[in-house]
Amino acid sequence: MAGMKGKQTVWDMVRSLAVIGVVVAGIYMFVPHDDEADPTHVVDYRVETLTARRAAPYPLAAPVGLPKEWRATSVTFDRREAHRWHLGFLDPRNQYVAVEQSSDSSAGYLSEVTQKAKATGQTQQVGGVEWERWEGEKYDALVRQEQGHVTVVTGTAPFEDLGTMAAALEFKKADTPAPAGQAG
Repeated sequence: MAGMKGKQTVWDMVRSLAVIGVVVAGIYMFVPHDDEADPTHVVDYRVETLTARRAAPYPLAAPVGLPKEWRATSVTFDRREAHRWHLGFLDPRNQYVAVEQSSDSSAGYLSEVTQKAKATGQTQQVGGVEWERWEGEKYDALVRQEQGHVTVVTGTAPFEDLGTMAAALEFKKADTPAPAGQAG
């Protein structure tokens, strides 16, 4: 008799799982899906930009006036890691473009953020400013080394789009308030 009880319990469990499977399949069929929806999670980077501009020892770069087809996907600032600023975007062609800045301008940092791209010895003029062109298997980059920091515009996008991002960058420190008793 004990063996019959065990078989009956297993059979009940199998039937229960089958019923649950039918219910789940029914819910899936009737819940609307949008297979054409864009899965990109867009972020607002304004607050992080203001905060990072207060903390960074260099003029922080953030784009101004990019068309709405450029979508920000990531933003970070790490004071402990050589004041690293990162702002990631998808361009209108869905190619990745990142703005990277740091007070660390070492070869190791540049290799990391450009995915091992190498300097070509060529330059590209963007808005009257000369940027070094770097090329790599995964990413290309525009690199601008300045006193005490480096700015890199890098990603899978073509140089044309990297140049568009570089041209849109506004380099700025946080606005410092006027001392008490003085008008600004």
